[in-house]
Parts: sequence; structure tokens; C-alpha cells
Amino acid sequence: MRLSSILSDGMVLQRNSAIPLWGMTGADQTVQIFFNEKEYSIQSDSGGVWRTTLKEMEAGGPYEMRLLSGDQEVVIRDILIGDVWVLGGQSNMELPIRRTLDLLADEVKQVNLPLIRQFAVPQTYNFHAPQQELSGGQWIAATQEHILNFSAAGFFFAREIQERYGVPVGLIHAAVGGTPVEAWISEPTLRGLGGYEDILDQCKDDNYVTGTKVKEEERNQAWYGRLNETDLGLKEGWFRDAWDTSDWEDFVVPGSWSGSELESLRGAVWFRKEFEVPASLAESEVLLKLGTIVDADDTYINGVCIGNTGYMYPPRRYPVPEGLLKPGVNSIAVRVISTQSTGSFIKDMPYKLVADGQELDLEGVWKYRIGTVTEAMQPQTFFQYMSSGVYNSMISPLRNYRIKGALWYQGESNAGQPAGYSEKFAAMVGDWRRNWDIGEFPFIFTQLANLGEADGPQTDWAELREEQRKCLRIPGTAMAVTYDIGEYNDLHPQDKKSVGQRLALGARKAAYGEESLVYSGPLFHSMERSGNSLLLHFDQTGTGLTVRNGDSELRGFEVCGPDGTFVPAKAAISGNTVIVTHDKIDQPSHVRYAWSNNPAKANLYNREGLPASPFTKKLRYN
Repeated sequence: MRLSSILSDGMVLQRNSAIPLWGMTGADQTVQIFFNEKEYSIQSDSGGVWRTTLKEMEAGGPYEMRLLSGDQEVVIRDILIGDVWVLGGQSNMELPIRRTLDLLADEVKQVNLPLIRQFAVPQTYNFHAPQQELSGGQWIAATQEHILNFSAAGFFFAREIQERYGVPVGLIHAAVGGTPVEAWISEPTLRGLGGYEDILDQCKDDNYVTGTKVKEEERNQAWYGRLNETDLGLKEGWFRDAWDTSDWEDFVVPGSWSGSELESLRGAVWFRKEFEVPASLAESEVLLKLGTIVDADDTYINGVCIGNTGYMYPPRRYPVPEGLLKPGVNSIAVRVISTQSTGSFIKDMPYKLVADGQELDLEGVWKYRIGTVTEAMQPQTFFQYMSSGVYNSMISPLRNYRIKGALWYQGESNAGQPAGYSEKFAAMVGDWRRNWDIGEFPFIFTQLANLGEADGPQTDWAELREEQRKCLRIPGTAMAVTYDIGEYNDLHPQDKKSVGQRLALGARKAAYGEESLVYSGPLFHSMERSGNSLLLHFDQTGTGLTVRNGDSELRGFEVCGPDGTFVPAKAAISGNTVIVTHDKIDQPSHVRYAWSNNPAKANLYNREGLPASPFTKKLRYN
């Protein structure tokens, strides 16, 4: 007798809903199910497939389920009845709690919430057809043993819901870093949208997929082989405890290779620094925080490799083996591998050793020497990013598992071409709702956080945010605005607690029916012109519009006249309206707010402390 991997120990079943169960056994056999003081009996078909539906149940547990078929018995233990949410999207939904510990370590160090569970859907893809079953996975509980593996945004959402409603919460983690929205849309829907025919057909060719993977793996291995064979630092041992760096060049950490002789270099560069360690720190458990490094690194202390990371995004947090540090002079060596990007020790990140409240700063002048120079590594094909692949293998097989709703954090991979995202997202929501066939279940999504230069000229993320704002037209949705809780220098901001809390506010409104709840920051509603002023009207103003705490004036608005050139505007709050003017524009025709990838000055909030969504609107004259 076989069951889906999601029907397993620790699972959370959806309360107040008819619950499908399914599985495989012998042909034409009786299957008996004993659960929560009820008995169910069904017959498998000639292929051994059986299906049944459990009656609706209130929240509770833990329970045990026994399934009997012939002389076979399966027991599923530690089952909870509560609310089940699917976590979808890319890396900021996938990001585990272990990647947020610089900020949120105290939030999770004592966590013991066994009523919160997570099931991680295996990250696979299928280009031929929607899969019937998952390929693996297991349920884990939010206890000290497993908490660091939880989706951070998902966990903090679940904690809000569990504490407020007192019910178990199950999270089905189905997010994959780097995926565009097209990867989560079904093939028929993409063919209906048009423009995806070639890639859909190409990926159905198994020889193409397998051949590409083999060829690129061989190419990458050859690239690293040449890198390592020619790296003088590896040959001579520049990582050793002691090494003469008197003829090496200076480099200030943190810092970018831009503007230096290293800017265009692809290959390996070695960085070294000596530092004094007090006896009290040498005797403690020590963590090396080495910021974030572009692209990859191997890091040594006193000649011993203590950690390495293969790509640019993860923060470097390396435990130092006990006894490796010694009182007095110690050395650190970092081999930075530049594969495709200009190398960098990212600024405004921690570069230090920490232990029991002690810190030893490692910023400042280091020494560097080039180990080897190579050609740039060629880009890799990531098939999990391709159209429909993860929909078929990670969403379709969940169709029989009852859920409360879905949470979504994605868009970074579509920001390069933001136009039309709202249509694709609406198509995806429709696909998912058809997949589960339980009506217009709640879909709570996250608007992109801030990234890049404060109030800089880049606007592709602002354009994507506008597309996301348009997605609120879809029934049963709510949006968490997050441009005020990101980090300008990190694609993966650590404040997933605030993200989870804001997603929970949206769920409380859309899924739990708290009609009077202020669940969102101000949302642009309409605009009119009065003389040389634009009057902007907002929804979700709560108990009133205000500026961010500590700010003296309302900022972040821009207007333009007939020439189409945007300039910063004066803005003032009047009730639930914002009045926007500019001294030199008599007929303002277009307004926008928070229109930058990192709109640091934007400060319109409601008094409940939630930020207004960015927007752009052109006034149409008769």
C-alpha cells in the first residue's frame, strides 16, 4: 500500500473542509481507514487506485490514522487539524531562517511551536505533463531541531496566525529561488498567452535537457580545473598560517574591485590580514562574519579552511573550530573567485569575529595578490526556471491536498521585463485555483522590497511593483508592501518577521473575514486636478494618513507637465487626500510615488504604521 509523501507523519489537514485521501493498493481491494473516532471503507479500482473523503473536522490533534488493506497496515502519526497554506515564489519565500540570524536570532532561539509544521515540496521540474504525485518530502515541526530550515517569511506568518486563532498551521513550501512567474503557470495557459511556444517545445526534448546539463557540467568542471591548476596561491600555499605579504598590494575591506586593476579580472584573488586575538575571545565559541562576497570564496584561519560558498548571495557566516584561534597574532586568508561579476566585499555588512558579546573588527586594509586570471565562466541554464516546469512537478501534485490559501513572494526574476507581469500573475492565480478546484481561495502576495542606491535612477523594480499593485484587481487577494523593510545591498533582506506579519494582516482580511481590520497601507484610488494641484485619494487610510515617524514633511512624490519630465513635488496631507503641487508646473498631468528601486525618501503611511504602495497615474484631460 502506497500513499503520497505529503500524507505522512506530522501532517496538518485542513479544518472545516472535506478532506480527500488517496493512495495505491492491490487491485479491487477494500481499504479501511480509522481516524478521529470514525471509520471509512472504500474499494480500490482495477488499477489499485483508491480515493475517499474524510468528513469536516474542527481544529485539534495530535491524532493517529490507521489504514488497512488486506494484510497490510499503514499508520500515520502526529496528525493535526488546522489551516494549511501554500508558500510559493522564489528565493525570498524560500529563504530559511538560518539566513536571517544576524537580525532574528533572538526571535527563534527559544522557539518550540510544534503546532506549526512545514512540508518542503521536492524541487523538481517536469516539462511533459502535470505530475500526479510528489517525488518525496516530509513534515517537520517548528522546534529547535528544525526551526532553522523553515521558510522565514512562512514561519513568522504562521506564528501570527497560530497565536491569533489558536489553531495548528501547516505550510507547504513550494518556492524555488530564481524562478520567474512563467515557471509556475501551466502549459495550456502559457500557450494561450502566447510567446512561449518555442521554449515549451524545446524543453519537452529530453535529449536537449540532458545534453545541455551534461555539457554545462563538463564545461564548469573544466573551468574550475583550469582555475585550480593555474592558481599560484594554491600551488604555493598562500592560505598558510604565516606568509610574507610585503610585496602584496593593499585593499580596503569592505570594498568593490571596481575602479581598481581587479575590475575586469575573472579568476582567483587572494586576500590576507593579520589580527590580534585576546585570550578571552580565543577561548570562546567564535563565529566569523565575513559580509557577503562576489562571487565565491574559500576562507582560511591560521591555515585551516573554515568555510566556502559557491555563489554571491549567501551571507558568509563561518563557525571557527574550537582551539583554532590563539591568543596573539592570527591570520585570515580569503580566496575570492570571480566567475562572471566584478568582485566585491559588499559594503555595510559585518566583517568581524564575534563571541559571547565580544567583537573583533576585521575591516580596514588587507593585502591582496592575484592567484590566476581566467576567462569568464559562461552562464548556466537553470531548467527549474523554464516555463511550466515547476508548476507540473510541484503544484499540480498538490491538487488533492486541501488548503486554506496561498502566500506568494516573487517578482525579482521578472523585474527585467516588468510589462505584463500583472496579466501573467492573474493567469497563474487562475491556474492554481483550477488546480485545487475549491473556489477562489485567498492569495496573499508580497510586493518587492527595496534594493539598490537610495532614491537612485533605476526604476525597473518600481515598474514591477506597479504591476503587482494592479494584481489587487484579482478577487480574494491582498498585498504586503515591503519597500521600507528591505536592504539596499542585499537581494535577500533578513527582516522576514515584518514580511510574515504583513502577509498575516492580508490573510486576516481575505481568509479570516476580519472586515474592519486595517490590513494594508494606503492604496491609491483616484486623482483629480484642482487648479495647479493634483488631489490624490486613497483607500486603506485606517485612522488617517500620516508621515513616517520622525519625518517632518511628506516626500516621495513626483509630477510632470506636458513635457513628460518628472520633478520632485510638494505634497501635503489633507484628511484622506494628498495634495501635490509644483511651483513651476501649471498643468500637472502625471504623478508617481516611491518611483525608484529603493525609494528611501517615500514616507506616506497610515496611522496603523503601514506604508503606502508605490503607484503611477496619468491624468486624462478631455
